[in-house]
Amino acid sequence: MKRERAGFGSGHPWPRGKRAGLSLTFDDARPSQIDRGTPVLDRYGIKATFYALPSMLRYRPQGWKEAVAAGHELGNHTVFHPCSRNFLFSRENALEDYTLERLEEELVQANEALEMVTGRRPTSFAYPCGQRFVGRGRAIRSYVPLVAERFLVGRGFLDETPNDPLQCDMAQVSGVAADGMDFEQLRMSLASALEGGKWLVLVVHDVASELRPQAITTDALEEVCRHVSRRPELWTDTVSAVGSHLLQERGG
Repeated sequence: MKRERAGFGSGHPWPRGKRAGLSLTFDDARPSQIDRGTPVLDRYGIKATFYALPSMLRYRPQGWKEAVAAGHELGNHTVFHPCSRNFLFSRENALEDYTLERLEEELVQANEALEMVTGRRPTSFAYPCGQRFVGRGRAIRSYVPLVAERFLVGRGFLDETPNDPLQCDMAQVSGVAADGMDFEQLRMSLASALEGGKWLVLVVHDVASELRPQAITTDALEEVCRHVSRRPELWTDTVSAVGSHLLQERGG
């Protein structure tokens, strides 16, 4: 049954009593996400989406099984995390050297590997480095259509704004970096999303004891979770849960 819309007259198709959406997402399945992140999330009953590289799950196998059992989502992040040759770490698996066929095969392999862990096929995807192409120059091709065909939602990275729930392309949902941010900066982003009735998708890599690149601090994550748990008008849920609801409200 379709949920009753709150604020329908204002054009924001959120569930009753909600004015905006938030999804906390974590990339790569790094061990700190289990060691420091999920204990905080579980303490506040917040469900997050973890975009996992299958090879990384071996470092905390029991922790990832418990995360899935607790209701967290495991999404597809490819097998080898291909990014541009512009990044030194991706020279051996550069998007410029990929074809659409090779990329599609990798999406399938990652889905199969994650399904073995979760018992279900991933329904959302995160573009490594936020990049959405294969090839170079005149031969460049977008792989967004492959993502649109296989997943409910494709999440970007290093985007500037939260998502308009009625207008955003579900195959290219904006992901806003939360790494290196303190709570006050994140609180301002949350307030902006609430004011505009938007869907804010935050992207985190490591969860660390102190502020550093590609990490949110445990304290900042705790403050965010405490803050949103006190804002019943903000719907905080996994990418697939929010995306599925919005697609239903938009008519598919």
